Amino acid sequence: MPNAPKARAGFDVERFLRERESDWHELEGMLGNVERRGTSSLGIEGARRFAKLYRMVSADLVRARTELVDASIQDYLNDLVARAYRHVYAGTARSGWGVLRFFALEFPALVRAERRVVALSAALFLLGGIVGAAGMAVDPGAAAVLVPEQHQSITPDERIAEEEGTAGHASDEAAAFSSFLFTHNIQVSFLVFAMGITFGIGTTALMFYNGVPLGALAWQYHASGHGLFFWAWILPHGIPEISEIVIAGAAGLILARGLLWPGRRSRRDALVHEARTAVRLVVGGMPVLVLAGLIEGTISQMHAPLMPYPAKLVFAAVIGAGLFTWLLRAGRGLEIARDDEPSHA
Repeated sequence: MPNAPKARAGFDVERFLRERESDWHELEGMLGNVERRGTSSLGIEGARRFAKLYRMVSADLVRARTELVDASIQDYLNDLVARAYRHVYAGTARSGWGVLRFFALEFPALVRAERRVVALSAALFLLGGIVGAAGMAVDPGAAAVLVPEQHQSITPDERIAEEEGTAGHASDEAAAFSSFLFTHNIQVSFLVFAMGITFGIGTTALMFYNGVPLGALAWQYHASGHGLFFWAWILPHGIPEISEIVIAGAAGLILARGLLWPGRRSRRDALVHEARTAVRLVVGGMPVLVLAGLIEGTISQMHAPLMPYPAKLVFAAVIGAGLFTWLLRAGRGLEIARDDEPSHA
């Protein structure tokens, strides 16, 4: 373990090391055994001790960061916690509860841990929407560039007359449409994520580009006096769909973070570490995209008089409240120890 360090004034780093170092070495020794022989070699009491040490060393890592203990000590503790985390949760990861735990608790906790990057991704998407709306406001003829091709051949009035003249998709058609939609959305999410490897340029461009047509369409329908129809059409599936695409964009920006700011690691190692967080963000949001596809293939295609627009907006509000309550509240108090902790932090 590295030697010792300067810390924030008033904190006795020597005493901290003296009192806690034995537990660190004990965990390190147990990790060596587990990595050679597996967690089953610990036995019941050993497993309990291992989990207890993991929690204690995790707390030490938090304290070391808070007190600005030397970076080499932080790196050492971060490595111990990350290695231990994989084994502490390895047993549950193979079980149904382990999968449920990840999606229900760990994923939203991870989204909150990366809230700054998520906010940046959302800002890029919103900026695209503002540019799309502003472009249409300044020059309605820009629809040929800003509005998606499939919406250029039909006016909002014609679209509404067509949609309201049908009772929505038949059940078999709706199922096929839903399947197509969430498959497409998953492909978009993975593309936005993967483009992070371009030092974030591709992800930034795609997030902005995906916002432009939405803003342009919103302005077009509002200018035609059909804002209620538009939001009742878009929001039921758009809230979960856009939320997950924003999270996928954040995952792409996290890849870029590893490339642009590797910190004390090599660029390759930083990318590998950041990729673990990014992949978990993308995979964790897949159920949200499935939900969005199901809604888009059904509720979103139901229009007045079959389903009144205020009812669709209430449905969208319920979906949004549930989604954001989960993202903002689920897994509170859960410690997410990551070996892909940003190396520059």
